[in-house]
Amino acid sequence: MSITLTPGSRYSSIDLLRGIIMVIMALDHTRDFVHEDAVTGNPLDLATTTPILFFTRWITHYCAPLFVFLAGLSAYLAGRKRPVAAHSKFLITRGLWLILVEIVIMTFIFTLDPGYHVFFLAIIWAIGWSMLLMGLLLRGGWRIMLAIGLIIFFGHNITNLINLSNDGVGGALRNVFLTTPGALVPLPGGRNVLLAYTILPWTAVMLLGYCAGRFYEMDVQRRQRWLVSLGSGAVLFFVLMRFINIYGDPAPWKEQSSWFYTFLSFINTTKYPPSLLFLCMTLGPGLLLLALFEGRTNAFLSVYGRVPFFYYVLHFALIRLISVVMFFSSGYTMDDVKGFPFYFRPEAMGGPLESVYLVWIGVVLMLFLPCRWYDRYKQQHKEKRWLSYL
Repeated sequence: MSITLTPGSRYSSIDLLRGIIMVIMALDHTRDFVHEDAVTGNPLDLATTTPILFFTRWITHYCAPLFVFLAGLSAYLAGRKRPVAAHSKFLITRGLWLILVEIVIMTFIFTLDPGYHVFFLAIIWAIGWSMLLMGLLLRGGWRIMLAIGLIIFFGHNITNLINLSNDGVGGALRNVFLTTPGALVPLPGGRNVLLAYTILPWTAVMLLGYCAGRFYEMDVQRRQRWLVSLGSGAVLFFVLMRFINIYGDPAPWKEQSSWFYTFLSFINTTKYPPSLLFLCMTLGPGLLLLALFEGRTNAFLSVYGRVPFFYYVLHFALIRLISVVMFFSSGYTMDDVKGFPFYFRPEAMGGPLESVYLVWIGVVLMLFLPCRWYDRYKQQHKEKRWLSYL
């Protein structure tokens, strides 16, 4: 599989990077439903993990930040020829659509529970809200968006230094929009909401991605210089601030039994909610890859990058179908289907890490033809506006 230069293809680097992170993303979701310790264990717990298990989880940290950043960048590129009011309306309506998709479609795919006893609010929820807020801010111009994005990006970890009450409406809103590390919120009628992703830190990432779209108004060399400078700066900032160990992540690194596990502690930053150092650690290399991939494409990976939403929904549905097959092949029956929060996912079900990698590769390969078909369909039917929502 080779990566080739494509003359005249200005933004193929975006599709290539997004394709890579979409493929890596499937690894973690496969692990969630196929690995024997996924329900009861923590792959980032240095007291119990192994290096290969740690890095299997850790490498997927790059997916959500780059997914959200590139969503903002793509929103800028898609809106360059649209009136501001029209583009603002599109972002708001698409954001609302994504929130609905998360609550109705993705929740069912996650749980396979027709009774919807748990509503999952994960990355699509956060992207939907971020897109909605970005649409509202769009009329203020990119400078306002940049300022708000930077303030949230660098300042949201201040909440870790302040003892704030989570009681009342104010505490609940602060959790939803800024501080929750993940929470199960009970609802009337025996239902629950699993709030996995808070909103505003991800909104900051999307706003900065939107502002980064202005680099694509520059010539290639100047754009690459900006991407390399900012990417290198983010990585150096991460190393320096993580070494100081005072601000930027609520979980400071600690010396371990060996230098290698100390290194693992150093790079084990907080994703829920995404800390400043987590975002610098992941977005910095992403900016460097955007510069490196300038003008490049890949006949396999770039297909996934051109249909990210389609791929996202389909890969989860396929993984859950595989988990149902595993469920029955493992000797479970219909009497064992119900579980909290996932149906067809007993704690004891699953295989070793090798099986996770085999299933992951199979999932990615099986999705290539559907994704290529949909990519071609979109290219041939650009006049159909509803496709922009998918």
